Amino acid sequence: QVQLVESGGGLVQAGGALRLSCAASGFTFSSYAMDWYRQAPGKERELVASISTIGGTTNYADSVKGRFTISRDNAKNTVYLQMNSLKPEDTAVYYCKIRTLAYWGQGTQVTVSS
Repeated sequence: QVQLVESGGGLVQAGGALRLSCAASGFTFSSYAMDWYRQAPGKERELVASISTIGGTTNYADSVKGRFTISRDNAKNTVYLQMNSLKPEDTAVYYCKIRTLAYWGQGTQVTVSS
């Protein structure tokens, strides 16, 4: 069955960096665009970054543009989110999602202290 397993979250100080990973299985990973979302306490889940099937096209929310980088390794069935210059407002649970299918991972917590 389809599985998405996020990892790499943690506690970091403002200005620090984290790299999230999402390991995918149960479907043809290279055939699907992938998204990273986040949900902060009391807020709606928001789209953070997207990447096309072979990584040629990426898109970012304005709030993370220039600080976050989405990438993928189709040989490893993994999508990444490199997060630099982290801010307290980046604190959230981060999820990966298959663009056109209703499958979500369990999420990984990112906490940025000021």
